[in-house]
Amino acid sequence: MLVHREVVSAVKQMIDKFPVIVLTGPRQSGKTTLLRTMFPDYRYVSLEDPDTRSFAESDPRDFLKQYDKYVVFDEVQRVPHLFSYIQSIVDDSGIMGQFIFSGSQNFHLMQNITQSLAGRVAIFRLFPFDFQELKSAGLLQNDYVAHLLKGFYPAIYDRNIKAVDFYPNYIETYIQRDVSELLAIQDMSSFRKFLALCATRAGQILNMSSLAKEAGISVPTVKAWLSALENSYVVFLLQPYYKNFSKRVTKSPKLYFYDTGLLCNLLRISDVSQINNQAIKGALFENMVVSEYVKKKYHKNERQTDLWFWRDSHGNEVDLLIEKPQETEIVEIKATQTIMPDLFKGLNYYDALETEVRLTKTLVYGGSERQERSVARVLPWSEVDI
Repeated sequence: MLVHREVVSAVKQMIDKFPVIVLTGPRQSGKTTLLRTMFPDYRYVSLEDPDTRSFAESDPRDFLKQYDKYVVFDEVQRVPHLFSYIQSIVDDSGIMGQFIFSGSQNFHLMQNITQSLAGRVAIFRLFPFDFQELKSAGLLQNDYVAHLLKGFYPAIYDRNIKAVDFYPNYIETYIQRDVSELLAIQDMSSFRKFLALCATRAGQILNMSSLAKEAGISVPTVKAWLSALENSYVVFLLQPYYKNFSKRVTKSPKLYFYDTGLLCNLLRISDVSQINNQAIKGALFENMVVSEYVKKKYHKNERQTDLWFWRDSHGNEVDLLIEKPQETEIVEIKATQTIMPDLFKGLNYYDALETEVRLTKTLVYGGSERQERSVARVLPWSEVDI
């Protein structure tokens, strides 16, 4: 099964403008499949392979004589000193699209790029499927609850793997390994407990002291482990917007998971019936929609679009604030399929405060009908877009 990935058009626009293209994102998000499909004439070299990595590490000059152009280097961050050699090669050749890198560890990859290849690289991110990608392949279901549990990793759809089988192996095989490479974690059971506690805080304001106390670790350790999870594309922090109005606003970020299937697994939710609790459903739905906007931003390469949330000390809140060059879109996210007037309360409150920026207001809900109302645009969950 071949699903069209939205990032393809963005990559095509840059392949003849930069000597190096970088595609990063979580493991198993489809990077290798995409690059092999897009660039069938490029040679593919995996630096996960021990023999290949040994060759690249011990004799980088001869290695790059053999793989001198039109090559995809997978997990390139595993051989960091290749970057300096590649800098000289692309500067001398002037060939655009000479090398393509893919990698799943954002920290090491970006660190090497900024040190050696700044200005020579176009960077893209590929996440698990977004709604439009599933819809174009006929895989998007009418009921979002099934997707909350199933998640969006390609393997689940390609190989028809049950979520209950996929995610425990994903955590064991990839997340723990990647985090171990970033950090010297002595007690993996403590880390697994920490990861599960993060899941219970999805969509909430992050209180690091509280998380540290409950996990039995220090606040600096919480910061380090969160950073490792961010750099492995497991979680992301949505930052608060506080440029206007009052200083009495929340300045701590919200914690979200990139994938709700992984989140459900960490919460020990294994059946759709367990999501019928309205509080759980609301939190999972918000996480799914916020992560969808994040995926859309990167898949469409919308570099001038920034995502925030807003909340004041009285609990007034906007779930998502999308800052664009010409306007700001404020978004309320509700799991319900019934549209009631009080759902627009947060949007109206913020609208009354904002006097300098052009606003558009959107309610994303769990139903299927699109509406244009005077108070806001009403958007089905399956149609969210940047």
